[in-house]
Amino acid sequence: MENGERTESGIRDEILQEDSNNQHNRVQDDLPRRVWIESKKLWHIVGPSIFSRIASYSMNVVTQVFAGHLGDLELASISIANTVIIGFTFGLLLGMASASETLCGQAYGAKQHRMLGIYLQRSWVVLTLCAILLLPIYIFAAPILKFLGQPDDLANLTGRVTIWMIPLHFAFVFQFSLQRFLQSQLKTLIIAWVCLAALVVHIFLSWLFIYKLGFGVIGAAATMNFSWWITVLGLFYYVALGGCPETWTGFSIEAFSGLWDFFKLSAASGVMIWQVPFSNVESWYYRILVLMTGSLNNATIAVSALSVCMVINGLEMMIPLAFLAATGVRVSNELGAGNGKAAKFASTVSVITSLIIGVCFSTLIMIFHEKLAMFFTSSHAILQAIDKLAYLLAITILLNSIQPVLSGVAIGAGWQAWVAYVSLGCYYIVGLPLGAVLRWVFHLGVQGIWSGMIGGTALQTLILIIISIRCDWDVQAEKANSRMKMMAAASSSEPEQQNSSSQTGPPCN
Repeated sequence: MENGERTESGIRDEILQEDSNNQHNRVQDDLPRRVWIESKKLWHIVGPSIFSRIASYSMNVVTQVFAGHLGDLELASISIANTVIIGFTFGLLLGMASASETLCGQAYGAKQHRMLGIYLQRSWVVLTLCAILLLPIYIFAAPILKFLGQPDDLANLTGRVTIWMIPLHFAFVFQFSLQRFLQSQLKTLIIAWVCLAALVVHIFLSWLFIYKLGFGVIGAAATMNFSWWITVLGLFYYVALGGCPETWTGFSIEAFSGLWDFFKLSAASGVMIWQVPFSNVESWYYRILVLMTGSLNNATIAVSALSVCMVINGLEMMIPLAFLAATGVRVSNELGAGNGKAAKFASTVSVITSLIIGVCFSTLIMIFHEKLAMFFTSSHAILQAIDKLAYLLAITILLNSIQPVLSGVAIGAGWQAWVAYVSLGCYYIVGLPLGAVLRWVFHLGVQGIWSGMIGGTALQTLILIIISIRCDWDVQAEKANSRMKMMAAASSSEPEQQNSSSQTGPPCN
């Protein structure tokens, strides 16, 4: 009787498995439905991410738009201050704040809710000390830029602007930590709404301070300070006034304990973020690109034209960067569930979707190339210079619609460190020297410098495509499953210790 029951049970299981397989095969055969289902999952992540990124980035765009109508020198000074000086401290503090994201996420998953508030405060302390150490970069920006070859008038005005942007520098400390504190609890909508409100205020204040009150480029810098601090205060008021009752119980002296361990973890996170492809490797190439352009004849015109193109490119880039984040989530989720083929399909849908969007934007730029920068400047010389760069901008946007998404695949599969070496090689061993040769040997000016960057991006994109095509996704799923088991075995250790390990290695067999 017992054997009969087992046999009957086995038959029932086989029937259920067969039904499941038939349903799976039907879904696989229905390609449009599979694409629709995957697209819904993808846009559920991409949509809010694009909204938040564009709202935050648009504050920089608005500032440069208003500054561009003050004069060529003013536009160039704001562009260098935002791209080089602030860009450096922004990247470092953002990386260090990632430590609180990891710790808060682990504590929230372990239902140690009170510790999220402690980690948030520790992050404020550590990042504030780091921000103080970085202050000389703001204070001595003018001599630093002169040493790097920038004209005296441009370096001096940029130095004045960066002095006025010191409050913005400290706003990064609190905003980055607060964002990660909220993200770890999946409270992302409040971030989007606060960023939108800050953008609206920023537009009004830019018009008021720059045009109506006549504060000029200094007014532009002051407006940036005020708008970013609105974001900080808006997020903090949400947290402190009851938005996170379980995770924020007020200020605690406990935040000053364990600071050295927290600092080591933050420093490691600050270094690790440089290994994330496209996030900092390419952005540093852009900064070097701007500095190299400052050594050309008519440097003010050249820097202004290139900076406007970089702003347009950066604004559109918020879309593929949102796809980067969403692709990383989708790939990692499917690999963690052991679905190698589903991870491959998710990455394919994401790349194709982002590519279609990139083609649309590149086409628009080629169509409206003569009117591309009228929002930023009324200078005929700068408009002509930007018009000559339009085709390079279109190619860059097209390549950037693919490369970040492939980087998201790498992040989801755990290839960050390996792909980081590819990025460094493509941009600094190939792209930067190529740009220098095209500029100084073939005398192609800013077009030559930018073409070098395009060459580096194209090479990296090609390598990432080859890696993804040759990847054995079933093997990657097995590796992900092994990692999950290791993490489960280490779940009893403290969060700081859990974050110290990372998976690296070649992604292809």
